[in-house]
Amino acid sequence: MQLHDVWFVLIAVLWTGYFFLEGFDFGVGVLTKLLARDRKEKRVLINTIGPVWDGNEVWLLTAGGATFAAFPEWYATLFSGFYLPLLLILICLIIRGVAFEYRHKRDEERWQANWEHAIFWTSLIPAFLWGVAFANIVRGVKIDDQMEYVGSLFDLLNVYSLLGGLVTLTLFTFHGAVFTSLKTVGDIRERSRTLATRLGVLTAVLALVFLVWTQVSRGDGKSLIAMVVAVLALVGALGCNVAGREGWSFALSGVTIAAAVAMLFLTLFPNVMPSSLNEAWNLTVTNASSSPYTLKIMTWCAGVATPLVLLYQGWTYWVFRKRIGTQHIVDAH
Repeated sequence: MQLHDVWFVLIAVLWTGYFFLEGFDFGVGVLTKLLARDRKEKRVLINTIGPVWDGNEVWLLTAGGATFAAFPEWYATLFSGFYLPLLLILICLIIRGVAFEYRHKRDEERWQANWEHAIFWTSLIPAFLWGVAFANIVRGVKIDDQMEYVGSLFDLLNVYSLLGGLVTLTLFTFHGAVFTSLKTVGDIRERSRTLATRLGVLTAVLALVFLVWTQVSRGDGKSLIAMVVAVLALVGALGCNVAGREGWSFALSGVTIAAAVAMLFLTLFPNVMPSSLNEAWNLTVTNASSSPYTLKIMTWCAGVATPLVLLYQGWTYWVFRKRIGTQHIVDAH
């Protein structure tokens, strides 16, 4: 295996980590409207991710930076062709971070309600758009012989990609509901389990259609194995949630996300961005990668930095591992 193959795998791992962590993060943001009955319950939901949401976004920065350094042609074509959706995601992430920090700065009802609306929409929109983006990458887009995207925004809004967006939105919301039941106590915990069951059934239907469509159109034996793992893990997550085994349910919903991402990357390889105009114009791990020397330096840097980041983030989750409920929320003056 050559270094460009190794970095293709590493980038897939980075996106898996991002979707696993930011997935429940987005899901909890959506649940502030679907689950919380009052302001105190919204504060409970936000506090479950308060210590970790910004650390979760580090995985996105790392995935984007690794793509830029390891596969500059992929990065250039992706960010130029998907400019508007990615810009919208970026704006949402900026507003979302501001909303988390500013919501509690004033006690006025309107002030807090506006920031809570912002948290909901800036969680829902990226959760949907990431599915649209990755579905288009797998499906193939209009790339010419100069490795440039020559399509339009409307070319990205097809049935397959919109279905992919619905899958990521429902899957992340289900993941967030399971996380909420794992991190809370009392009535909100029970209601999150009930909602997770309903969301899980909807997610299973949408995900099965999307994954089978992907497998039939672009899959092989390896992607089929990943698809089976994703489906079985999702069914297992649903069963554990119904049985009240929140820890196992959360772990299996994470496996579902990891297996689904693995399937998408397996259907891509050795391409990184297929061309729908001509297969000869596909961006591959070979023609889109940096020089071997650059990849070698990156590998050494990643080998040193990655364990430190994982240790720090793991420690953060360990420190804030306890459950919370409305009884832990101090009433505002």
